[in-house]
Amino acid sequence: MSTVVSVNISKAKGVPKEPVEKVTAIKNYGLFGDAHAFKNSDRQISFLDFDEIMDFKNDLSFGSFAENITVSGLCNETIFLGSIIKIGNTIVKVTQIGKTCHNECNIKKLLGSCIMPKKGIFGVILKGGLIKPNMVIEVINGKDFYNR
Repeated sequence: MSTVVSVNISKAKGVPKEPVEKVTAIKNYGLFGDAHAFKNSDRQISFLDFDEIMDFKNDLSFGSFAENITVSGLCNETIFLGSIIKIGNTIVKVTQIGKTCHNECNIKKLLGSCIMPKKGIFGVILKGGLIKPNMVIEVINGKDFYNR
């Protein structure tokens, strides 16, 4: 079972995000109050598995890699482009796995490396809702979701 470990936002891009009690996901926009929220963007929300963070370095705080949602049990091997991630009422479509990293971004300078280019999961918000720690995450094959 996959769960939300932490929800994280920042007011600026290129810096670690700070954990918050809860976030509001807004359809076709992103997380309220987050610098990466942008209408019609294909990376409105980002996920990173806690195990990936611990494998990199075990004393990092949640949001260190600028991930919006730190998760447990949501590994890249079970996620594909077009997968649907459901957290409570929030529905996210996976649009990208990994990303091109900015040369010498602040996170890379701070930590020496970044795992988001290989391990980050990005998506668009199809249906908004509240997301907070300990919520269960359901992954649905995109085709199965649309055929319901």
